[in-house]
Amino acid sequence: MGYKPFRSTYYDERMRASPALLRTRAPYLVKNTISGAFICALVISIYSYTIHVISQDEFEDVIVPDAPTRQPGQLSGGANLGVTTQAVQQALDARK
Repeated sequence: MGYKPFRSTYYDERMRASPALLRTRAPYLVKNTISGAFICALVISIYSYTIHVISQDEFEDVIVPDAPTRQPGQLSGGANLGVTTQAVQQALDARK
C-alpha cells in the first residue's frame, strides 16, 4: 500500500494539473502575467537607477589624511597624534 500524503481533485497521482485546475486558473493567467511583468520591471528599474546614481559619486568631498610616518623606536599611540593632526590640517587647507 503506497503512502499518499496529498489528495486533491486538481492534481492526479503523478501531481500533474488536471483540466479542472487549468480551467480554474485560466481567467487569471493574463492578469497574473501582467502583474508579474510589472513587478519585475519595477525591481529592475530600481536596481538600475541605484547603480546609475551610485556610479556618479566621485567621493571628492571625503578627506583622506596622509598616513602618519613612524620613526624607528617610536611607540604607536598618543605619540603620533601630532603628525595625524598635521595631516588632517594639510588636507583641510588643500581643500580650501
